[in-house]
Amino acid sequence: MDFTEKVILGRTSLKVGRIGISSSYGAKADVFEEAFDHGFNYLTWGTFIKGDSKEMKKAIRNLIQRGKRDEMVISLFTYAHDPLLTRYFLKKRIKALGVNHIDILLLGYFPKVPSPRILDGARKLKEQGMVRYIGISGHHRKMFRDLKNVSDIDVIHVRYNPAHRGAEKDVFPFFNYEDRPGIVSFTATRWGKLLNQKNMPRGEKPLLAADCYRYVLSNPFVDVCMMGVRSREQLHENLAKIEIGPLNTEEKLHIEKLGEYVYNH
Repeated sequence: MDFTEKVILGRTSLKVGRIGISSSYGAKADVFEEAFDHGFNYLTWGTFIKGDSKEMKKAIRNLIQRGKRDEMVISLFTYAHDPLLTRYFLKKRIKALGVNHIDILLLGYFPKVPSPRILDGARKLKEQGMVRYIGISGHHRKMFRDLKNVSDIDVIHVRYNPAHRGAEKDVFPFFNYEDRPGIVSFTATRWGKLLNQKNMPRGEKPLLAADCYRYVLSNPFVDVCMMGVRSREQLHENLAKIEIGPLNTEEKLHIEKLGEYVYNH
């Protein structure tokens, strides 16, 4: 398993790098572009209602000018649980990016399977060519199990990290590995808690962000692990560690021990 090689995102036709880049952590456009050049082509840009990243928008437009649109996978969140609002904001974002469509429309965050009205609205956007695939994000694991009966949800964003491992028994086993939605994990560092010395047992050092990314990507069900990057230095630090590849057994057990401690305390 090589974390630097691209994979097919579940049952979609999208070829993605194993690390996804979020627009929410303040990086400059050139950092996003460098991340893309290293193969991190899964770009989650902003949210419809709660604001977006001008720097990622700038990076995406720059990459398009470089002729890279077909290599990018652009995912866009909507928290507007109304089909008309979603359509309105989607059109604005498509125009702002200077593209004809986005690759994944992410419905988020949902505690249960969205209503037929919301799903039908997303399907119409897909039929009209504004989006290629429909995805969904949430924290409630039961919702993902119930999605087995929704055949056109092709991507899921699920919480998974060394402290929150419930997806291993409550989500991943419920999907046929060969015909499953693309699985993207988020909060790999448990919102930074796994990186903080004060959350560690006595005598233990905190994890590095890249340790958490390697842990997540070592699970064969995970296609993409989202990474929040603030600077070029942080990108380089994470990249150097990610290139090491999967964890060995000793590393995995040690990281799980620290994750369990953080979860319980």
